[in-house]
Amino acid sequence: MFMKTFIKDLPRFAGQEARISGWLYNKRSSGPIMFLELRDGTGWIQGVVVKKDVSDEIWDEIVKSTQESSVEVAGKVEKHPKKENVFEMQIADFKIIQLAVDYPIAKKEHGPDFLLDHRHLWLRSQKQWAILKIRDAIITAINEYLHQEGFIKVDSPIFTPNACEGTTTLFSVPYFDLGSAYLSQSGQLYLEAAIGSVGRCYDFGPVFRAEKSKTKRHLTEFWMMDAEAAFVEHEENLKLQEGMVRHIIRHCLKSCSMELTILERDTEKLKKADAPFLRLSYDEAIKKLNELGSDIKYGEDLGNDDEGLLTQGSDAPVFIEKWPKNIKPFYMKRDPQNSSMVLNDDLIATDGGGEIIGGSQREENAAELEKRIEEEGMNKDDYEWYLDTRRYGGAPHSGFGIGLERAVRWICGVEHIRECIPFPRTIGRLKP
Repeated sequence: MFMKTFIKDLPRFAGQEARISGWLYNKRSSGPIMFLELRDGTGWIQGVVVKKDVSDEIWDEIVKSTQESSVEVAGKVEKHPKKENVFEMQIADFKIIQLAVDYPIAKKEHGPDFLLDHRHLWLRSQKQWAILKIRDAIITAINEYLHQEGFIKVDSPIFTPNACEGTTTLFSVPYFDLGSAYLSQSGQLYLEAAIGSVGRCYDFGPVFRAEKSKTKRHLTEFWMMDAEAAFVEHEENLKLQEGMVRHIIRHCLKSCSMELTILERDTEKLKKADAPFLRLSYDEAIKKLNELGSDIKYGEDLGNDDEGLLTQGSDAPVFIEKWPKNIKPFYMKRDPQNSSMVLNDDLIATDGGGEIIGGSQREENAAELEKRIEEEGMNKDDYEWYLDTRRYGGAPHSGFGIGLERAVRWICGVEHIRECIPFPRTIGRLKP
């Protein structure tokens, strides 16, 4: 009797008979022998069919089968004769569940627009499968690490009445008789309220930015993990961020070796990144960039090329900390050693990964925060609830956010972020 199982579990059935359900990814023949590449979502395996060992009906069924047909296959699991730790199936039974006709993604090169138009099918390719698996592993690692550090998940709303950092890059949505709402670009302000209840918390979900950017690192809808912690100041905040990223690296190296191999990712570079992170102040970073030939001016944000220069020659990611207050949001705590700077950080990944984390210590003084809201011309009434979190038990606290797709892009070594989310949304794409 053939035991039903998943491809990932077939090594346990070595020398035994098993049955799997999945899809035919590829097929080739060598006279009376047929080689089938099969997948079921958990992995990939080669099935070998010898014509003389099966009935004419089964052989005809296999000949008739096409790329991406759904199938049920049974046979004996054996070690590959030439490859270590690789298994294959000697097929004895084969059944087509649904015959795919003229599958549009052929075994040839396709342009990115064609593949994105067929994203619902492109996801089935081996590379895209590997990216999805690593994305899931990164999510698991983030959740693991934060719970180890005493954080709990607190969900923040997607509809918000006001912005976290101004409304210039927010999507406005009509909201019944209450006027306009915005699609959230961060749950941070709500998490700052929740720490008064649970001490340490985080959210993890989709956020939206109406930023008209066409770079390989920008999406209009993406996933963000934002974390906040009470009684944590700048130095401890950096340690939490570093600990989380290093945990992500270790988890992916341990659980995604096959996926990283499929993507041809240099895992030695990832192993080297699991080392103490370097630190530069904003002032030091600008000076270094100018010495390296960048034309960046003091007071400007870092560009893609600047981030690449700052990690050049570094095995580990680099923190850029203590930025000018004029280019950062109102809620960031001023540096007590230099009031023109704030206690914040951006974490720049190696290998062209760019910024993957932004964090800061938050201003806990209600009067100071109220003053900044007024100075920036923001509607104080919109932030009364936020000021209450300081008026009633205000305490030092810090937080940070990591862009999931940017982390996926870095770990996978993928060029464009649009491959790092199942169905990308950019300024020029809303389908499928």
